[in-house]
Amino acid sequence: MAIEIERKFLVNRAKWNALAKPEGKLFKQGYILSDDKRTVRIRVTDEAAYLTLKGSTTGISRNEYEYTIPIADGHEILSGLTVSSIEKVRYEINFAGNTWEVDIFSGDNDGLIVAEIELEHEEQAFEKPDWVADEVTDDHRYSNASLSVNPYKNWGGVSI
Repeated sequence: MAIEIERKFLVNRAKWNALAKPEGKLFKQGYILSDDKRTVRIRVTDEAAYLTLKGSTTGISRNEYEYTIPIADGHEILSGLTVSSIEKVRYEINFAGNTWEVDIFSGDNDGLIVAEIELEHEEQAFEKPDWVADEVTDDHRYSNASLSVNPYKNWGGVSI
């Protein structure tokens, strides 16, 4: 069984913009199903497509199964079977022995930048880069599935 253990943080825009970064990768992802108990997602990049199934979250952990599928199938599923979607550019940043995934959202979520770190266990200690700001792991609004149906632009008055 595959377990995802993840913490999520907002990003300080000024410090992030000053950082030298590797090239990002465009992600288009759509949701076939998303509720409190499960999520079924399709993700397409320029190079590959993935079908992902996730279970409900307990603490900061949940079951996750991800499968590579043909990219043509990914595009067809994304355009024909999803009920909501998001787009973002992802950057992978190595810091203090860990990989941080930083997502810069576009479209209806434009202006939102979120950093995630996947951990080996829930109590794992890690060092945060100075561009990592407030933790939002427990705020469901920041999940990609939630952002696909209640985008950042609708939150009114939330600034980062």
